[in-house]
Order: sequence, then C-alpha cells, then structure tokens
Amino acid sequence: MKLGILIYSLSGGGAERVVSYLVTYCVKNNIDVHLILMNTTITYNIPENTKIHYLETSQGNESGIKKALKIPLLAYKYAKLVKKLQLTHSLSFLTRPSFINVIASKLTNHNFKVITNERAFPSLQYSYKGFQSSFNKTLIKALYKKSDLVISNSHGNAADLVDNFEVPSEKMKVIHNPIDLRKIEDAEPNTTFFDSEKFNIITLGRLDIGKNHEMLIRAVHKLQNPILRLYIFGVGDLKEEFEQLIDELDLKDQVFLMGFNTNPYQYLKTADLFIFGSNHEGFPNVLLEAMACGLPILTTNCQSGPSEILELETVLDDIMITDYGILVPIKNTDLMAKGINHFVDNRTYADSCRRNSKYRIQDFEKDSILKKYIDLVNSTT
Repeated sequence: MKLGILIYSLSGGGAERVVSYLVTYCVKNNIDVHLILMNTTITYNIPENTKIHYLETSQGNESGIKKALKIPLLAYKYAKLVKKLQLTHSLSFLTRPSFINVIASKLTNHNFKVITNERAFPSLQYSYKGFQSSFNKTLIKALYKKSDLVISNSHGNAADLVDNFEVPSEKMKVIHNPIDLRKIEDAEPNTTFFDSEKFNIITLGRLDIGKNHEMLIRAVHKLQNPILRLYIFGVGDLKEEFEQLIDELDLKDQVFLMGFNTNPYQYLKTADLFIFGSNHEGFPNVLLEAMACGLPILTTNCQSGPSEILELETVLDDIMITDYGILVPIKNTDLMAKGINHFVDNRTYADSCRRNSKYRIQDFEKDSILKKYIDLVNSTT
C-alpha cells in the first residue's frame, strides 16, 4: 500500500490532530505514506522524515467562493500527483479535500482507492444561509457516494450521510477519534494559573458560530455568580464580537479569551469543569481530551458525538445527567446555566465524573484506533 493523506493544513483542529497521529503511526510502522497539503501551516508534530507535498501554498483567509472555484484545478493537480507517486489509496480529511479527492479520481487513468473522511454533521454544519453551505451540501450529495469508502467518526454523522446525502450504507464505516493518553498523562498541570477560590470553567474550540461560545458567555452572565470564571481557548472570526459582548455584559473579570494553545492539557488538568456549547459536531475530540484530564463534562447534546461519548441513555428537554457529566439541549442558555449550577452545588457528583471518565477514556486509546484506520484502508481493494 502507498497511502496519500490529503488535508488543507495541519493547523490547530481535531481533524488535523488525527492526521498528525495517523502520519506518525504510518512512519513508525514503515507504511509508505505521503502527506499532501494546500497550506504550509503545520502546528502539530510529525516525524522529520515525513514525505510532504503541496498542491498549493494558499492563505487561510481566502473567501469561500475563491476556495470553491479552485477545486477543479486542485483536483487536476492532485490527479497528476497521485499518478506520479503511484499511490494505491488516497484518504482525505474534511469536506473540501474530499471533493478534490473524488474529482481527481475521475481525471486520471491511474487506478487508486478513494476514501473520504467526514468529521462533522453536514445537515447541521451547512444549515446556515449562504453560498458556502449550499455549495457544500450539493457537492457532498453528488461526490461522497462515488468514494470507494466513506469513514465517519460517529454513528450520528454516518446516519446523516446515509439518510440525507445518498451515501450507500455499505460504503459507510465508523471509527471514533483517537486520543493520545500517554501524551496527556505526561503533561504537567499548571497549578498556579487558576484561582482556587473560584469555580474555573474551560472550553476549547474555534471562535465561530457553530461552536456557540456566545451561549456560554451568556450563561455565565445569567447566573450572576461572582465565583465563576470562564476561559475560552481558540481563535476565529468572532473574536472581536465576543470581546464586545464580554464588555457589554460587564464580564471582563469573569470571561477570558485565551487564543490558541498547543498544550491545553496543562489547564484542563487543573480546571473545575469542561464546558462545550457546540450546535453540531461529528465527534468532538475536546470532550475526550477533557475526560482524559479527569474533568467532568457539561456539553450540548448536539446530534452527533457527545451522547455517544457520555453514553446517554434517555434524551430529555432538561439537563441530562450521566456518569461522566451533563448534557443539555443545543442553543438553550437557561439549561446551560442550570448545568453549571448543578456542578457548582454538587462537588461530589463532579468528583464521581472525574473517576468514571478515567475508565471510559480507555476505549479511545490512540494506537488501537489508528490501527483500525490502517486495517480498514488496506482492506479497501
């Protein structure tokens, strides 16, 4: 097998982290792997001898329309590269690289297996108005079914692709996200950052509309509890908007935008609660990372991911209490605030979540998950 892994970049993000793990696993196990990028940003560690190729060296702030218009040209370039490298399998991560992957297979007489990897819940991720959402939904329906194999990271988004985007069920496979337990265990906790007299809440994620950090900020404001502190780690287009909101709500002493950090584990290990407000997900790595750090979880019950991770049994229009944390309906500031209060008032429950998570997280240990990827790709003939 000669494997090509195609993704836009290795900037901060869950899919990018999985690719860095997968490339490292392949190099370590003498699997002939080529990493193909469209942007030079590499935030995550990969082996120095990794074979890297660039279809282009674009800027990350390109408009959605420009990115869409470039897809045919990039697919043509990728088709030529796949043939030059004599790849037998091409595995793409995220939507646009997957479009390029499928189209490239139609532009060359070189036969290779096309594996696409969807990590979000497309029906919800692209439910917003605008060109980009309509364009992506149309191409997902037209192209994904032409893959030889489609891998999703949760049963929820697999069902979405089958039910709403015409992907044949026999082409769908589910592999949950891997977690680097050893790296997390080795990370030294930052014991001086948080004020131990406060209730310190942490979240990680891009500052965009889908992650719904605004709801978290408003939940803290609603509670009017001076011991609460919310630390938001991430970068994105909504930074200035959130800065204004924090100022308007007079929360400058309670809510902090921390930017991107390559070692969030040092903070996760010493916070009191991990909170997550996303409207839609595939299978959020950040929940796994927080659980691996021993944090109780408060998350929205978006249609794919959190309920699988927290093993939710019954869906309610209220807070939903599990052995690992609490889920609440999406876009519900009142119930998110109620969930925060539950943890503040029930420290014994929070402690039990910490203990239980240490056992649950073993199901997502990195090497066993990565082996599943390689075995599945290799079996695609």
